[in-house]
Amino acid sequence: MSWNPTHSPECVSEGSALETLIIPRARDLGGFEVRRALPSVKRQLVGPFIFFDQMGPAEFITDGGIDVRPHPHIGLGTVTYLYQGEFEHRDSLGTHQMIYPGEVNWMVAGRGVTHSERTSAETRAKRHSLFGIQTWIALPEAHEDMAPDFEHHKQGALPHIQDAGVSARLILGSAYGETSPVTMLSEIFYLDVQLDPGAAFPLPDDHEDRGVYVTQGSVEIAGDRFEEGRMMVFRPGDRLSVTAGPAGARLMLLGGATMNEDRYIWWNFVSSSKDKIETAIREWKSADWANGAFHLPPGDEDDFIPITPELERTKPRRAR
Repeated sequence: MSWNPTHSPECVSEGSALETLIIPRARDLGGFEVRRALPSVKRQLVGPFIFFDQMGPAEFITDGGIDVRPHPHIGLGTVTYLYQGEFEHRDSLGTHQMIYPGEVNWMVAGRGVTHSERTSAETRAKRHSLFGIQTWIALPEAHEDMAPDFEHHKQGALPHIQDAGVSARLILGSAYGETSPVTMLSEIFYLDVQLDPGAAFPLPDDHEDRGVYVTQGSVEIAGDRFEEGRMMVFRPGDRLSVTAGPAGARLMLLGGATMNEDRYIWWNFVSSSKDKIETAIREWKSADWANGAFHLPPGDEDDFIPITPELERTKPRRAR
């Protein structure tokens, strides 16, 4: 997915253990809804998470689907995780990977990568749905210029935490004594948590930054109730639990260590340096796929997402 700096979620400052309540702004992308929680005006980062999109839920009739044309990234890693449906991922490394519910695609952009995300021809031939989360992880400064990389992990490879009324899958990082096999470059945690009605689940207390995003149902935290489509960011150190409402809940728990250096974000580029972002802009606009810094994904080389005049009027935003 791509980010447009003119569309920002609404933030509400809170007291007690809750630092910020983020209310994503829904955007209709032609019959397909996206809810963007990060970056927001008051909170661009939760740990190293700098972008957070809820995709769908959406239902498509035959021939419908998603077509995110080739576009570039620098200085970040993209994480795709689905509840329903599938994506066909292609990138300039030559990767061609389908992703299905419960699996994880982890693409490290480093100094520069291009990728596309599309609904496959096989899936388009029938009625289908799509529902999931895509997020970006800002890379530590020491790894911003690393060579791009890609990993795919099946559902069975991700640690599963089971308790009374609780089913949780650890997608990234470490939490509750478990560690995901996905290669991480900073301290982080990211979980898909499903709760039966009234079931409770503690937030990890060994990470500095912690957030909860409600994708389905509702939850109660420290006496406050939150409906789906809300992200809550909490103050560090407090011991907190999430309790599902009467219809149960599905949550994404996210966070980790705060970034020690400044980060700037512009469109699909993240960096500690504005100059590196300006260089990436020039390289993408040059469209020199043979000799430039960016290359189009093999098998998806007929089109790409250009930098629009609207984007060119914006400046890199400092993330904090």
